[in-house]
Amino acid sequence: MINHIIEGRQAAWRRTIQTAVGLGIPVTAMASALAYFDAYRTGRLPANLTQAQRDYFGAHTYERIDKKRGEFFHTDWTGEGGDVTSTSYNA
Repeated sequence: MINHIIEGRQAAWRRTIQTAVGLGIPVTAMASALAYFDAYRTGRLPANLTQAQRDYFGAHTYERIDKKRGEFFHTDWTGEGGDVTSTSYNA
C-alpha cells in the first residue's frame, strides 16, 4: 500500500528536490532518500564503481554479470598483494 502512495507522489518529490537544488538549498536527506528509492526499485544498476570501492577498501568481493550467479571475484587493485582477501557469505 505504501508503495502506491510513494509512486503517486514521486513526481512532486523530484520537483521539490530540483527546485531546492536550483535555489542552492541543501536537501541531502531528501535527495539521498530519492536515490535510494530509485536504486531499490531497479533490477540492475551500474553499481560497478561502488563495488570496486568496497572491494578495494575492504576486500568485499563482487559478482560479475558476465559470469554465473554466485561466483565471486576479488581484484588485487594495488598490485602489491598481501592479505587483502575476505570470504563471501550468504545473508
